[in-house]
Amino acid sequence: MAGWKGRGLRGSVLEEMINRSNEKYRDEGLALVQKIPTPITPLTIDKKSSQITLAYFDQKSTVDYIGAVQGIPICFDAKESASDTFSLQNIHEHQVRFMQDFEKQKGVAFFLVYYSKKDIFYYLRLCDLLPFWERAAGGGRKSFRYDELDPSWVISRRKEVLVPYLDMVNLDLMSRDDE
Repeated sequence: MAGWKGRGLRGSVLEEMINRSNEKYRDEGLALVQKIPTPITPLTIDKKSSQITLAYFDQKSTVDYIGAVQGIPICFDAKESASDTFSLQNIHEHQVRFMQDFEKQKGVAFFLVYYSKKDIFYYLRLCDLLPFWERAAGGGRKSFRYDELDPSWVISRRKEVLVPYLDMVNLDLMSRDDE
């Protein structure tokens, strides 16, 4: 049982950047993508402020975001890494299974990884995660290094959108057409 206090505010800045990007995409009519709240059960509530001070997560969440881009369903999870090595412990088996099932239904599933030390956003396609996942399942390294990633999936920054991931969704779709 994971406690609310133990998780802190991990990723809240990243989440806010993605949320603002999603608002911009919605306002421009490009996409409708929403944050999926994680269901919780409050254990302690401060009577004065009515704020939850201790809670646990009811169930395993699937992904952080889900929506549609020009009629194409997408789902993704946002992850942050302070180093050049990304631990696969940050990704859960139920998330990978959900994403695999999502793609079987003709959706696009991916991870947005923010390498905070480098100030780089990376679009990690599910198909590119799976070799690392399988390597770990087979007893190999339980992480991957930034230099193992294909640099063509680094998200180029633009002034108009904080996290312009739709450019990469488009590239992802074009690469699927080529396969």
